[in-house]
Amino acid sequence: MGFYILIGIIALASWLVSNKLKRKFAFYSNVQLRNGLSGREIAEKMLHDHGIFDVKVISAAGKLTDHYNPADKTVNLSESVYNERNAASAAVAAHEVGHAVQHAQAYQYLEMRSKLVPVVSVTSNFSQWLVIGGLILGAVSSSASGIGQTIAIIGLLMMAMATIFSFITLPVEYDASNRALGWLKSNNMLTDAEQDGAKDSLKWAARTYLVAAIGSLAMLLYWGLQVLGSRD
Repeated sequence: MGFYILIGIIALASWLVSNKLKRKFAFYSNVQLRNGLSGREIAEKMLHDHGIFDVKVISAAGKLTDHYNPADKTVNLSESVYNERNAASAAVAAHEVGHAVQHAQAYQYLEMRSKLVPVVSVTSNFSQWLVIGGLILGAVSSSASGIGQTIAIIGLLMMAMATIFSFITLPVEYDASNRALGWLKSNNMLTDAEQDGAKDSLKWAARTYLVAAIGSLAMLLYWGLQVLGSRD
C-alpha cells in the first residue's frame, strides 16, 4: 500500500507542475516580442554573441521537444518555438543555447551528465524489475535468498545511478536558464514585461526537473528500505 501511495503522490506532483508549465507557456506565447525576433533568430544571435559558430539551430517536430544535442552540436527547437516571436519562445530558445554555451565552456556538471547518459539509458529501463524480481526470488525460495538479495542490490545500485543523474541534471538546467536570462537582460533583448514572462516560464520548466529528482530519490529510498530491511 505504501508503494502505491508514494507512486500516487509523485504522479500527482508531476501532473500539477506539468499542467502549470503548459498553462504558463500558453499564456506567455501570447506575449508578442517588441523586437519581432523569432526563437530561431534569438538562438542564433545568442550563439554568435558567445563566439559559437559550429552549432546549428534546427526545427524539431512536436511540442516541448526542445533540446540541445552535444553529439552533433545542434540546438533543436520545437516548431512553435522555432518560428514564433513571443516571450515563451525567447525563453526556451535562449535556454537551449545556454546548454550549447555550457558545452563550449566545458561546464563540469554537463560533462558529468553526458558521461552518465549511456549508463542510465540502459540501467533505468530494468532496475526496478531487478529489485522486485530479487525480492520475490528471496521470498519464495529460502535456498535462493542470497541470490535474490544480490539481484535486488544490483537493481538498487542501478536505481541509484538514475537518482544521481536526476540530481546532476538540476544544476545543468538551472545554470542554462540563468545564462539565458542573463544574456537576454544584458543585451536588452526583451522589455521588462517580456523578461518577467521569460523568467516565469523557465522557473516552471526547472520545477519539472526538481519534481523528477525528488521522485527518483523517494523511489530509491522506498526500495532501499525494502531490500535492506529484508536482510534482517
